[in-house]
Amino acid sequence: MKIHEFQAKQILREHGIPTPQGGVAETPEAAVKIAQGLRLPVVVKAQVHVGGRGKAGGVKLAKTLDEVKRHASAIIGMDIKGSRVNQVLVEEGVDIQGEIYIGFVIDRARKAPVLIASAAGGVEIEVVAAETPEKIHTEVVDPALGLCDYQVRRTMFALGLDRRLSKEGKRTFSYIINALHIAFLSKDCSLAEINPLVVTGGGEVIAADAKMNFDDNALYRHPELAALRDDREEEPLEVEAHRAKVNYVKLDGQIGCIVNGAGLAMGTMDVVKHFGGEPANFLDIGGGAKADQVTEALRIITSDPTVNTILFNIFGGIVRCDRVAEGILEAKRRLSLDLPIVIRLAGTNEEKAREMLAGADLIACQTMSEAAKKAVELSKRAA
Repeated sequence: MKIHEFQAKQILREHGIPTPQGGVAETPEAAVKIAQGLRLPVVVKAQVHVGGRGKAGGVKLAKTLDEVKRHASAIIGMDIKGSRVNQVLVEEGVDIQGEIYIGFVIDRARKAPVLIASAAGGVEIEVVAAETPEKIHTEVVDPALGLCDYQVRRTMFALGLDRRLSKEGKRTFSYIINALHIAFLSKDCSLAEINPLVVTGGGEVIAADAKMNFDDNALYRHPELAALRDDREEEPLEVEAHRAKVNYVKLDGQIGCIVNGAGLAMGTMDVVKHFGGEPANFLDIGGGAKADQVTEALRIITSDPTVNTILFNIFGGIVRCDRVAEGILEAKRRLSLDLPIVIRLAGTNEEKAREMLAGADLIACQTMSEAAKKAVELSKRAA
């Protein structure tokens, strides 16, 4: 789950990390009101879950209140990489003398958090990694030991901050890295970054931007974070699937896949690709899906106008095949489905499911490969 910059900065402030003063507005008039309580100039920043805001014109410096209103009017409603800007962050400008990147991510290969730091702050870290990888410093954080003081000092030296920062600035930098690490762990983040962490002309260190992503599987521990979700920023069908407790990710193909189990879902997409087709989604109805969830999964998939064929691949274990068949029949009654449906059922109550589906307008196959091949054939015919 992603959150906005202003929300991430609130979490940083809760952990004692300095950020510029500011507020969030959904109208130009509200933006001006916020700016009246701040020191000019101020920055007006689009709040969206995608990068590249500055290049798209979504970040503007305003030296007067008239400029604040003009910039906010231009930014609110703007489309940035498919995301509509619904609100702007208005905050005091910062005297930027240097920009640093610091962030924590989970390295699955090392099975540990990793601190990433770069003196090339203000630039997307992927760009830095591709063009100047020598500017990136990393520290693997041992889960048992946590972030050690020597790792913070080594990072400081690697970025040349031992020469650029005052004694107080070094203490602040050290505090910020440790506080960001604590926030990263305590909030079950998959990513926590400050870019840029600004060094001011007065030697202060302040978080001018922030980004946090959270592990969806841990949100049950953090209801306060779940409340920060902005459904307007997410794919509408994925939002519906989340509410229906169905694991769904929209893709760019034409074959709607409904599978039980994440591993089988991945395998199904691979087989579809193998036969020259393109899956329209990843959809795992889960191990304990009931008929109504199958019906809801079909409704979500058929709401995607790019889908021209539906492929069921069910291996009945905890999910009984007859429950899936019941869901298919109910969906056909309720949704008036006119798309070709290819189905492969195997496992618990397989024969009962076949009897239930006998006479239904669908194509039954014995194997996953046979079903995928047939779905690809029908999809290309419908294209």
